[in-house]
Amino acid sequence: MNAKAVPSNYFEEIYANELDPWGFDTHWYEARRRALLMASLPKPRYRHAFEPGCAIGTLTIELATRCDHLVATDVVDKALAEARTRVEHNPGAGAVEFRQWALGQSWPQEQFDLIVLSEVCYYLEAATLEQVLLEVVSHCEPAATVLCAHWRRPVPDYTLTGDEVHDIARATPGLWSLARYIDEDLVLDVFATGQRPPCSVAAEEGIL
Repeated sequence: MNAKAVPSNYFEEIYANELDPWGFDTHWYEARRRALLMASLPKPRYRHAFEPGCAIGTLTIELATRCDHLVATDVVDKALAEARTRVEHNPGAGAVEFRQWALGQSWPQEQFDLIVLSEVCYYLEAATLEQVLLEVVSHCEPAATVLCAHWRRPVPDYTLTGDEVHDIARATPGLWSLARYIDEDLVLDVFATGQRPPCSVAAEEGIL
């Protein structure tokens, strides 16, 4: 496990010279990840959703079509401004509220029925991520959906690998596994909160 923490100015420097530094608009991996993520949501619609680390809003736009209200956050003003512009020019998007906020900061006093952690958790140290995931559980309504999706291949800048992130998520009390997808690039887990779904118990006992 990589113990190196991401510098506080890392994201500001990433966006300094490029609006889309990770190729959200151009890379096939990003388009495929969004398609798999949206197809994995078990409910057709959500009331109040939360997307930390929205970047320039490519996933935000798609989530907004499935949510009555979506809170999307990032730490970089430039990214938030671009995400806001994209949503404003997409008539199919629902209500989206943008905030400057980062995982590891004090959580908003709200309850959500969907939290999406996509390509954001591997920037945290393991102990911080454990606490963040406990906050996720405490800020979810009963039977909420928590979706976690990350790049699996090692990246020198990242504190954790995608696999390490998902190992921690799967060990978090209060998150019950509903579905999992994994290939050489991507790991995606869908969790439910609250009372454990009967399908999860049956799967672990070998009934399914």
